[in-house]
Amino acid sequence: MRPLEVDEPTAVGPYRLLGRLGSGGMGRVYLGRSAGGRTVAVKIVHPHFALDEEFRARFRREVDAARRVGAAWTAPVLDADPEARVPWVATAYAAGPSLTAAVADGGPLPVHSVRALGAGLGEALAAVHELGLVHRDVKPSNVLLTLDGPLLIDFGIARAVGGTSRTESGEGTASLTSTGVSVGSPGYMSPEQILGKGVTSAADVFSLGAVLAFAATGTPPFPGDSSAALLYKVVHEEPRLDALDGDLRDLVAACLAKDPATRPAPGEVARRLAPEGAARLVSGGWLPGALVERVSRSAVQLLNLEAADASAPGPVSGPVGFSSPSVGAPDANGGAADPGVFGPAPVMPTPAAANVPGPRDGDRPPSPAPGKLSVSVAATSTREGEGRRGRRISCTVALAVAGAMAAVTVGSVFVLDLLPGGGSDDNADDGGRNPSATAPSEPGSDGGGRPVPGRYLGTWEGQAVAVEGNLPLGTFRLTVREAAVGARLGTLRHTDLFGGTCDDVLTLKKVTEKQVVASAVGAEGNRDVCNQARHTVLLTPVGDDLRYESDSEDSGRPKARLSKVG
Repeated sequence: MRPLEVDEPTAVGPYRLLGRLGSGGMGRVYLGRSAGGRTVAVKIVHPHFALDEEFRARFRREVDAARRVGAAWTAPVLDADPEARVPWVATAYAAGPSLTAAVADGGPLPVHSVRALGAGLGEALAAVHELGLVHRDVKPSNVLLTLDGPLLIDFGIARAVGGTSRTESGEGTASLTSTGVSVGSPGYMSPEQILGKGVTSAADVFSLGAVLAFAATGTPPFPGDSSAALLYKVVHEEPRLDALDGDLRDLVAACLAKDPATRPAPGEVARRLAPEGAARLVSGGWLPGALVERVSRSAVQLLNLEAADASAPGPVSGPVGFSSPSVGAPDANGGAADPGVFGPAPVMPTPAAANVPGPRDGDRPPSPAPGKLSVSVAATSTREGEGRRGRRISCTVALAVAGAMAAVTVGSVFVLDLLPGGGSDDNADDGGRNPSATAPSEPGSDGGGRPVPGRYLGTWEGQAVAVEGNLPLGTFRLTVREAAVGARLGTLRHTDLFGGTCDDVLTLKKVTEKQVVASAVGAEGNRDVCNQARHTVLLTPVGDDLRYESDSEDSGRPKARLSKVG
């Protein structure tokens, strides 16, 4: 968790914000606390999305759907305000890493843990499907591993069965949101979801099978280095399950069947993995020792944070803004909004004979709590009359699997590679893709002889945007080393919203009192879709973070605020 910066809010609605947990393409997530002492995760939508009325309308619909989800093995939604100037949603905070982070740090989970994981997620999906909803984005990063069991989170793109989400992409293409972005995550989406066919509860079962394969082996069942390749493999190729064996392999293979009609129901998945229920497996200790230690440390840190926060004054309620540390407004009676009504805490089902820890919080509200939203990707449309070099970038996703071609275009450049056999003439008129003659300002004196200050050195990571903040780009990971002018300063890895990567090599140009100036160029071995043109990069300290700015017009003049991770 990162401390709050001076330009971040300190309160949202009835919740005091204690620190920033992370950020993504749609907004930032903060650790918060209610006046009654309950710890929550508060997701605040990026302000520019709040200006889109269509987005707000979808936010309201999806909040209504999400508030219906209160099953075991899911993180409950406690509060939300879709009408706020900047919409936000609060969910119960769960101390535990995502499945993605756990596998990255410690490798595959043991078989016992995988069985408990699958049983819990199967029971969660069965309850969600009974409500007539389909999650549509079951993936490792949407699964949290807690001491009390797995939690399925992020119902931001859940949709009622029979609902549609297609846009002008047409038949036979990947299902899109109203913002023109594919719904779901490549490699974990079902074939029918990719092809834009009717999505039923069986789509979630396919995703569940892919998650279990990842948990047990440490690699996804459909590996690939681009979104297009992943989508093609899901539709046309069999999953790689060589590292699995026995009944677990048989079950995962059944979940990953191409024909949705032949996949097991989520309740059947749960029963085959845990005949006596997921809670029975969890009660005996379901996580490996290293993970238990990690989660326990997180809990201790949270308790220390609670002690430090105990004497803090109560928060001011109201819509959140980003122009001041704390923005609030009284309610109709001139007082703060009532923080006392919350939804249920995560409740794990308890078998009759099992010694299972009870619910985290026994309080129950007299009426249903408001819901939540979390969406994965968005982009704006090109203004009428603007060409491919316009100031806003259009984002379309098209997949013609029968022709073995898939591409995602972002304005003037491709961000995802074509499948083998595909092609593009976008580079024909680009030449060498010369960078803009207008670079970001470079304040200060020449400073060519200065060493790189220590505050710049290390590994930094954060979410990047382009086109004046209107287009989420994904994650930037920057490594900076000591260097002389003209020598290699470091590298930047850009991981796009669909998992594709491009690397830049940075060469030191200048060190000033306030900034480090570098030139950057695409690394050898990059995919054809990566922008290889030379451009200028400015690195500027902002508190404990580092601001990255590029003058690359072809890439939409990317910017990112990076936090130190190593």
